[in-house]
Amino acid sequence: MNSRLLRAADYRRVRWRNGGGWTTEIAAAPSPDDPESFDWRVSIAEIDSDGAFSTFPGCDRYIALLDGPGMELTIDSGDPVRLDQRLKFVRFAGEAQTSGRLLGAPVRDFNVIVRRDAFSADVLHRPLVGPMVFLPEAATTWFIHLVGGQATLKGAAGMELSSGESLLLEPGGDPRNHVLNGGGEVVLVKLTRGTG
Repeated sequence: MNSRLLRAADYRRVRWRNGGGWTTEIAAAPSPDDPESFDWRVSIAEIDSDGAFSTFPGCDRYIALLDGPGMELTIDSGDPVRLDQRLKFVRFAGEAQTSGRLLGAPVRDFNVIVRRDAFSADVLHRPLVGPMVFLPEAATTWFIHLVGGQATLKGAAGMELSSGESLLLEPGGDPRNHVLNGGGEVVLVKLTRGTG
């Protein structure tokens, strides 16, 4: 696998497409330079007021509360979905008409958007207690965000991660397993090409 460390200085803060908030883009493929053209994107949004979400036709979205008291999502005409448990992810269609109502104060949330004809995604929140092993697979990309704690990636080259930093493990390169070792908590996004 090819491994890349993403530090906070690498992230990009951009205005929402509908002007209603800010997003810190952590990683995107194939290129973060064009916000309208990606196969997947991982970001953290700052939500200061109630309002509509941007739509992303053809995509699946995953969202979870990161900081703050939470919010309620209304997705199309369904019953409101309450996001008040930290890093418990909710999945919904990007083309759905979605709005958010804050539960008393601004929040930050963690977002994954995947173009479903290109990739499928598994999005997980896990404690990091000792080693976590990642196996090289031809169609699999791993995005790893260290929410809190410290960690070291062992593989072709050791990489030290601090809280708020991320790793991208992509197919190719070093054929060995990569091992993330440390203590804290992580968000793991397993992106599998061609199974959306």
